[in-house]
Amino acid sequence: MTMSVGTRSLSTALLLFAAAAVAATAQQAFDVQATFNYYYPAQNNWDLTAVSAFCATWDASMPLSWREKYGWTSFCGPVGPTGEAACGLCLLVTNTATGAQLTVRIMDQCSNGGLDLDQGVFAQLDTDGSGYANGFLTVNYEFADCGDS
Repeated sequence: MTMSVGTRSLSTALLLFAAAAVAATAQQAFDVQATFNYYYPAQNNWDLTAVSAFCATWDASMPLSWREKYGWTSFCGPVGPTGEAACGLCLLVTNTATGAQLTVRIMDQCSNGGLDLDQGVFAQLDTDGSGYANGFLTVNYEFADCGDS
């Protein structure tokens, strides 16, 4: 089967458009600074209002199983949605020094230009202790499916 020049151009344009759409949905950032915060979600009964989380306005009434499914983070990263649009989304966070990974849920916003992980999440990612020694971890993150149907 032979394609005309016009058909090939259209096919190429459609492939480029599809690739751009996939790239737009696969948002990620590299070498981002992650600090830690003391939310103590379990001690606070996974109550977003009790910890004054920004996302409480939208997500405080979500079922307990939803709120406790993943560790919590504040999000103010360089790539991705902000404000209400980020609330409840999940991130796959990778410690660049050790490769340790966790999925976390965005429950708050921050202003440090990266992530502000719950202390328990930070501890799980800080497998070599350098994060506590430095006061931050260098991480990569990508938006991930939370598995919520």
